[in-house]
Amino acid sequence: MGNASQIVRWSIYPSAEAVRQEAVALICRAADEAIARNGVFHLVLAGGTTPQAVYESLCEVSAEWAKWQIWFGDERCLPPDDPERNSLMARVAWLAHVPLPAAQIHAIPAERGAEAGAAAYAAALREVAEFDLVLLGLGEDGHTASLFPGQPWGAADAPAVLAVYDAPKPPAERISLSASRLSRARQVVFLVTGTSKYEAVKRWREGEAIPAAAIAPPDGVDVLLESAAAY
Repeated sequence: MGNASQIVRWSIYPSAEAVRQEAVALICRAADEAIARNGVFHLVLAGGTTPQAVYESLCEVSAEWAKWQIWFGDERCLPPDDPERNSLMARVAWLAHVPLPAAQIHAIPAERGAEAGAAAYAAALREVAEFDLVLLGLGEDGHTASLFPGQPWGAADAPAVLAVYDAPKPPAERISLSASRLSRARQVVFLVTGTSKYEAVKRWREGEAIPAAAIAPPDGVDVLLESAAAY
């Protein structure tokens, strides 16, 4: 467990490729189940190289794209066409290559600045009571989305979307869904690969209060973990 309120299921895979394959299969299952249940699939995307490989693979699957709604867990306050934007990465890797309606891709308007962009995204999210699936990564310092150690992560009474001004990596200004909003999900999955994540995984599994441990949906979180990162 990550902390007293977080249930964690650890699944260890022999390679990053095996994590990618399982993630793609898991996303497709979650989509089918959500569409059968409610006619729509609300998916939250993560940034980073591991999710990018997953997104590239999703170009090759057959899905009811017209029923997918795409959200983002965090974003850097940069122009929409900046290569560091999570929304651009997802578009180039996947979203531009499938017939998913543009109106159903909800990029964070981080180009407006942290405060204004966070307020606008919080307003857009009011229509979504619960996400079907949230994808997250894990930083070497234990951060997830743009929730960093030593900064507010967004407890139960926090706003749905946080303006971040002091990210330890540039750009310092970002927007992130809060821990409480990310926890309002049927399923939360962390994708963790690479030896550089070993120490963060160790701290998490030993019960340290890192940001990743603050994500506590009712049904717990699943961590798809490459063996090289496992503790």
